[in-house]
Amino acid sequence: MKTMTCKELGGACDLEFQANTFEEMAQMSQSHGKEMFQKGDNAHLQAMGEMRNLMQSADGMAKWMEGKRKEFEAKPDTK
Repeated sequence: MKTMTCKELGGACDLEFQANTFEEMAQMSQSHGKEMFQKGDNAHLQAMGEMRNLMQSADGMAKWMEGKRKEFEAKPDTK
């Protein structure tokens, strides 16, 4: 199991997510982002705007995702 924060995943806070796979981690981050969007959290809304800019280019988003996947894989296992 590995740990990453919302900030490490492109978000705006230090909430930690723990998952066995990058896909699980991405899903947790996405769910958290949706919750923060519904709450109207300004810091998260700003981070989402930056992500939206990345999504304008399929290549840009793919490179970003690959970089985050590598970060996840390089993390030590947590207990």
